[in-house]
Amino acid sequence: MMKTLYSKFVITTMLVMVGSLCIGFLATNTYYHQVVKEKNDAKNVNIAREIASYIETTKPEDLDKYFTTLGGIGYQIYVTDGDEGQFFGGEYRDKSLSSKVVDRVIGGEIYHGMREFPKETFVTGFFANELINTIGVPFTIENKHYALFLRPDIRLLFSEVHTILAGLILVMTILSLLAMLLFAKALIRPITKLTEATHQLAHEKFDTLLNIDRADEIGQLAISFNVMTEKLQENDRMRKEFISNVSHDFQSPLLNIQGYIDLLKNPSLTEQERQEYTMIIELETKRLSTLTKQLLLLTSLDQSTRLLKREPYRLDEQLRETVSKYRWQLEEANMQLTYQLVPLIYSGDAGLLQNVWDNLLTNAIKYNVENGEIHIRLLEQSTYVEVLIEDSGIGITTNQLQQVFDRFYRVDASRTKQGTGLGLAIVKQIVELHEGSVQMESVIHSGTKVFIRLPKL
Repeated sequence: MMKTLYSKFVITTMLVMVGSLCIGFLATNTYYHQVVKEKNDAKNVNIAREIASYIETTKPEDLDKYFTTLGGIGYQIYVTDGDEGQFFGGEYRDKSLSSKVVDRVIGGEIYHGMREFPKETFVTGFFANELINTIGVPFTIENKHYALFLRPDIRLLFSEVHTILAGLILVMTILSLLAMLLFAKALIRPITKLTEATHQLAHEKFDTLLNIDRADEIGQLAISFNVMTEKLQENDRMRKEFISNVSHDFQSPLLNIQGYIDLLKNPSLTEQERQEYTMIIELETKRLSTLTKQLLLLTSLDQSTRLLKREPYRLDEQLRETVSKYRWQLEEANMQLTYQLVPLIYSGDAGLLQNVWDNLLTNAIKYNVENGEIHIRLLEQSTYVEVLIEDSGIGITTNQLQQVFDRFYRVDASRTKQGTGLGLAIVKQIVELHEGSVQMESVIHSGTKVFIRLPKL
């Protein structure tokens, strides 16, 4: 059976209190045996000697009455001449005493019963109501030798003050325990709420927020939880939108392919129509292939464990090769491309950066105007490398600029142009993996500039 945090706290509190009591008791016991016991014995020896000296000096007429008075003010007394003995004051629980001890005291020795009492626990040593736990001194009166055994009456030592202090300690202990239990309850309550909220998240209820207003670590945990919940809610929205966009982008070309295949089955088609339908199927197939490759690349980039394969290579030569690769598209669209490339060795992932140049150059071609221009510039600064790709194309609005790097976003909302809406998202992610930045400037009907800055390592 799983124990709750509250029950663990209560049990731990009780164990701490009991453990503290035991340790305190053992420490007090050690202090009593090492320090108090010797002093207590010496103090009572002095009291017994003063009593014996008073008896021998003043010779009270009624000795029994004198001892009775001493017993009434807080002493347990035993007086014996070796043959007969008499008790005064409080009763001893154990009245056994060796005759040898009595004889030695009558003979003039002092009996240190308190000091020599067996080293047991503090309670047994100090409170033991036994005749052997006394002080024994000799005295002589009327030429007759006696032994006086004495110890304080512990029951009379506990005055009203001691009772009040004992009650105070008891009340403090009970109130402290109750306060700790209430504090534990208040401490556990927000954790219980957090547990319930995590169960809600496990069932994809991402609108669950914690209403915990505290300034301590639990309050900070609640704030972090709410931030995490909002992120999960946003990720869930993006995930659903992503699935919807992928489904649409896969469904459209597949439907086109299926439709034109059905048309190709018509035996009355002319050769020109057949070529036209075949070309459309080929374009849609390439579109699906490109979409699949880009989705796989995005999945790879999303993995935080992916490590860049940084190697030094000629960045200017890579850009020249990219331009050569798309030369046929430029000639087909009758576009003019110029570039200004300084010889430059950059340490980066050449394979990933190739995707950046491919996407940006194809966009500059696709969204340009007839007889348009494209300019590429590569500059080296003290701390970074900058690549500029500028076109004289149709441009986009300021509102569109804020969304162009979102996945599946297309300026052409009707999605009639060939594209996947993933190119610029891939560009941004690859550049950020290189700890760089991408910035786009555009003016409608005037063209677009894309600045790529990659830091030197």
